Amino acid sequence: MAAPILSYEDLGIVQGSGWLFRGLDLHIGARDRLALIGRNGAGKTTLLKLIAGAIEPDEGKRTIVPGTHVVLLEQEPRMEGCATLMDFALGGGDAPARHMVEAIADQLGIDMARDAATASGGERRRAGLARALAQEPDMLLLDEPTNHLDLAAIEWLEAWLQRYAGAFVAISHDRTFLTRLTRSTLWLDRGGLRRAEIGFGGFEAWTEKVYVDEARNAQRIDARLKIEEHWLQRGVTGRRRRNQGRLAKLIEMRAERAAMIGPAGAANLGIQSDDVRTKAVITAEHVTKRFPGSGSGTGGDRTIIKDFTLRIQRGDRIGVVGANGVGKTTLLKLLTGEIAPDEGQVRLAKTLHSIIIDQRRSLMAPDKRVRDVLADGGDWIEVRGAKKHIQGYLKEFLFDPGMADARIGALSGGEQSRLLLAREFARPSNLLVLDEPTNDLDLETLDLLQEVIADYDGTVLIVSHDRDFLDRTVTLTLGLDGSGHVDVVAGGYADWEAKRRPTRTKVKSTARTVPVTTMAPPPKPAKLSYKDQRDYDLLPDRIEQIEATIARDEAALADPELYTRNPDKFAALSSAIEKARAERDAAEERWLTLAEQVERLASGGD
Repeated sequence: MAAPILSYEDLGIVQGSGWLFRGLDLHIGARDRLALIGRNGAGKTTLLKLIAGAIEPDEGKRTIVPGTHVVLLEQEPRMEGCATLMDFALGGGDAPARHMVEAIADQLGIDMARDAATASGGERRRAGLARALAQEPDMLLLDEPTNHLDLAAIEWLEAWLQRYAGAFVAISHDRTFLTRLTRSTLWLDRGGLRRAEIGFGGFEAWTEKVYVDEARNAQRIDARLKIEEHWLQRGVTGRRRRNQGRLAKLIEMRAERAAMIGPAGAANLGIQSDDVRTKAVITAEHVTKRFPGSGSGTGGDRTIIKDFTLRIQRGDRIGVVGANGVGKTTLLKLLTGEIAPDEGQVRLAKTLHSIIIDQRRSLMAPDKRVRDVLADGGDWIEVRGAKKHIQGYLKEFLFDPGMADARIGALSGGEQSRLLLAREFARPSNLLVLDEPTNDLDLETLDLLQEVIADYDGTVLIVSHDRDFLDRTVTLTLGLDGSGHVDVVAGGYADWEAKRRPTRTKVKSTARTVPVTTMAPPPKPAKLSYKDQRDYDLLPDRIEQIEATIARDEAALADPELYTRNPDKFAALSSAIEKARAERDAAEERWLTLAEQVERLASGGD
């Protein structure tokens, strides 16, 4: 291994009343491409600031090769006192050359004369990138660099980093970004730091092995500690297995949806069905929307959406993609009835009850407690008609149950986003509208969000620039290119990309998506044996029953006084939960095996 250009030995920092992390050793080489991974609140951003020398540690020695220029791109650039974005880019002690900023800003498509106070999140992010990259750093520290960027800007940044000759460390929830660019991984976990010489593409397999080894060691720990210290690790590995099964089901759903799309990409409105699962909840027919401005439309108006037709069925998961400014939000507002089209019509089912998850966190007053946000200060929350204890529900969203009384102001941005998701998913609805839901979320929360969306008994509309998340989640993708035309593609982002760039090598989807041109209706399961067919049909319901039992027992186990009051019941519940999890995991493995067999039969395999 080459000599590092920056090192920390025995690094430690105090946060609040205790150590955030302590005793960390870190070495970064001149050409390292590092992914920095960890749960929200683990200290990733703090570690980046320590590497940059922006804050001082409470313990540890920092060593850096003289002359090494380190630049930090913060998640939220601070622009106080700056009149324009250019003032921000040229301010500070390490101001880059103006011509360098202008060159990069031009490639990113950002007007640096824009008023800094009223600039959007995407404009501020581009200005931050222009400032950071124009400084020609030897080491670049990137904190969620793709937040607020559209797909074109993300692809530009990926290409720039692939040519970059220095070292970089990146925190990102964007799996595709990390997989394409990184060669080593730093994992900040429970106050410790691990390093593996694998890119992010191997991260899940690596952490799975770590968790398996820890689970074996945990057998020697008493039941109480096992529940309190290892529930998250078991939940993560189980969730990953469940989501692999869900991906197989997603392929079937995409095949069904492909059969409903006509050759021109528009929905076949002539298809009728008496099955309640395929009833239309939103129908758009020949919808056109214009806004005042330069364009070729009527009176010079700009046509945002042109002659768009789609029938959205109950249970659809719709992804909306495209560059900033092409009309994604407009399309969302048309489909939800918030605005009316200039031509055509949009019909919404009378029983439609929607929830728009507000990423502005208007409910998150810093002085409120977690229980105030979730349960109006009480101990119980109603989750789509069923009562759950707040501590058990917090565990479902990867929180320590003891955080019920934590103040919102003490939570990280990602933890606040996760809490908001927990609150909103509890409300009764049959239509969820998610606008950039993955911003600020860590990778484990993204797995959780994928699971919650897959299990949601309703329709979902998602606007996102997170390519991997769309590949893992949606059944239909609506792609906008700025011309007013809307592509309707069965599948995720990779399927849309393959359609719009037919001459390029097709991108391999994480979700194992099937190109639309080769999709067929799902196979008739009659080719399975009677027993296999029965298991294939019945196991999903059985898995749901087991999950409900586990949730019930975990809620009872969350009682902090149970162990002292009734240790026998505590032990019995702990044992029952372990047995139920084992049964659930076996059922999931069995269903996944059958799903793969169904898939092989559909493609004519053995």
